[in-house]
Amino acid sequence: MQYKLVALRKSDGETQRDIASLLGITEQAYRNKENGKTEFKMNEMFDLARHFNAKIEEIFLPRKYTIREQMKDKIK
Repeated sequence: MQYKLVALRKSDGETQRDIASLLGITEQAYRNKENGKTEFKMNEMFDLARHFNAKIEEIFLPRKYTIREQMKDKIK
């Protein structure tokens, strides 16, 4: 799951439907990507980084990033 992306989306008051529309994909396709069932395309990552005014690496987690590591980063 892309926890940082979810947090950014929610802090901006946006729904999964809003972001799906931004990316030009269905809400279900976006939900699958946000939940880690499918991967984001590189152009989608750039679009989201631009939308949230952040760097890609600030939003997206490496593939092997564990939940424990995510929680450790959250505490910092």
